[in-house]
Amino acid sequence: MIHPLILVAVFVVCTVVGYFIISNVPSLLHTPLMSGMNALSGVTIVGALASTGIAYLIGDGVWAQVFGMLAVILASVNVFGGFGITHRMLRMFNKKKPRS
Repeated sequence: MIHPLILVAVFVVCTVVGYFIISNVPSLLHTPLMSGMNALSGVTIVGALASTGIAYLIGDGVWAQVFGMLAVILASVNVFGGFGITHRMLRMFNKKKPRS
């Protein structure tokens, strides 16, 4: 079994590395990258569904199923919210039509 302190250390390192990677991306690329990452975030929904299904099949307890459903809901909110924000950002670049 993996020690929880190792998991926390991996989380902290990934957070720091992710921050530095994102901060070095030019602002012109943020919208296309955000849209691509939202599509990639759909993988988290698949993972949450798979883990919830496995917890249900092996009868791992009610709490595993509850946390699995919570993971599915939060992953869905992340994906749909990200696409909504990307849509709003793309609307900012549309040229306004002059009123006649």
